[in-house]
Amino acid sequence: MKITVYAASSGQLGQAYIDNAQALGRLLAAKGYTLINGAGRMGLMGASCDACLAAGGEALGIIPRFMVEQGWQHPSQPLLITADMHERKEKLADLSDACIALPGGVGTLEELIEIITWKQLGLYLKPIIILNTCGYYDPLLAQLDRAADERFMREGHKAIWRVAATPEEAILLAETTPLWDKRVQKFAALT
Repeated sequence: MKITVYAASSGQLGQAYIDNAQALGRLLAAKGYTLINGAGRMGLMGASCDACLAAGGEALGIIPRFMVEQGWQHPSQPLLITADMHERKEKLADLSDACIALPGGVGTLEELIEIITWKQLGLYLKPIIILNTCGYYDPLLAQLDRAADERFMREGHKAIWRVAATPEEAILLAETTPLWDKRVQKFAALT
């Protein structure tokens, strides 16, 4: 199984976030799964990748050329270099069997919302798991609930993602959540 991990690149994060990222990386390695990420060397991206590789796992980093030119890539991870951010996000989705979103800033939030949108439109049918470390995603989840409550999206669209409290639960959900039905394209909008 190949799991894309969306995660923060900030190097100034609390230890609980780092611990969960490292635990996820180790668990992916123990399961024989490939970690796919944005190839960042710092933050939760780097922590999860370092832990996966240290535990004997495989990781693939997908990174745009301009970031490589800045030296932002992970030093030990095989890389797939893309032309731009759009191609990077497309590859992160296309190469995965599931996505797990760790806490992160606007880049991670944008990736998560975009992959949720793709699934709503039937463009991505695989599991999307939100690892809600320390309740980080509680405000976003409340906003998504409000969007459904106020009919900006269908109530059924809340099944697009699953929420996990621990890395173990995140992997279990990635393994057991069924594929989304492509026929959902007919119901993407409220009528």
